[in-house]
Amino acid sequence: MRIGIYPGSFDPLTYGHLDIIDRAVRLCDKLIIAIAKNSAKKPFLTIEERVDLIRHCRGEGGNVEVVTFDGLLADYCRIHEVNFIVRGIRSMTDLEYENPIAAINSKLAPQVETVFLLSRGEHSFIASAIVRELAGYNGDLTSLVPPYVAEKIQRKLSNH
Repeated sequence: MRIGIYPGSFDPLTYGHLDIIDRAVRLCDKLIIAIAKNSAKKPFLTIEERVDLIRHCRGEGGNVEVVTFDGLLADYCRIHEVNFIVRGIRSMTDLEYENPIAAINSKLAPQVETVFLLSRGEHSFIASAIVRELAGYNGDLTSLVPPYVAEKIQRKLSNH
């Protein structure tokens, strides 16, 4: 069984993430969407909110599983017999950032390959940080995130 993992913070989930998920799911028998609990970052959405967004917008079941994890991705991959890590690349800057991470993951878990999927042109500019900033100014999010995500973001911002 080919098991892939798509790790990220998904804070919030964007159309770019969904595109990578939809394409990655065709490459493996099982795709794990792994939401990182990164203690170095101050998240906008809680881990539970991010799980909800992915489950609502992409669904779970069949060959897709949504999980959260803390610690080294290579350790998670080894424990769960993951064959490859999926990473979305929007630009050369993303590749320069992701390349050394892929190299260290290869050292830590040599049996796990990293697969880079290039973002489609219409998604190449979408970043979660841009979505959060635009939302903070009450900007239009309709071309960046699904309606359910936009609604959750606006509700969260109105409660602050």
